[in-house]
Amino acid sequence: MWDFLTSLYPWTKVLHVFAVVSWMAGLLYLPRLFVYHAESGGSGTEIGRVFETMERRLFRGIMNPAMTATWIFGIALALTPGLVSWTSDGWIYVKLTMVSILTWFHHWLGRRRKDFIKGENRVSSRRWRMLNEIPALALAVILIMVIVRPF
Repeated sequence: MWDFLTSLYPWTKVLHVFAVVSWMAGLLYLPRLFVYHAESGGSGTEIGRVFETMERRLFRGIMNPAMTATWIFGIALALTPGLVSWTSDGWIYVKLTMVSILTWFHHWLGRRRKDFIKGENRVSSRRWRMLNEIPALALAVILIMVIVRPF
């Protein structure tokens, strides 16, 4: 049924990797913008409004489309015959768990962006620095699962 995906595999993989790289760039950069935004004195200032614009453009213009493309091309890869054995490959379930965590984190960041707009940020710049590590850790696990396939 999904045999046509086999001939599209190289292009699907390229598009998936491109989308993942774009999404990860946003997931790593948005919390860093939040660090600076939190340290700037909030949304009522001129610099606060600049941060809001940067955050909105990053989230809506890059991160949302990249996350959507990551999921679309990832599903296409998962449906490509011969790439995943759903009964014996455990790595795919760990990868999907990590991607689900990143998706949740993405949406959580979107809600925090709206908190900044309303002047209701309750996360310190120090905490934003720590939260900035979540995408990097998830990416490391994903790369190990996809490349090494330990189980």
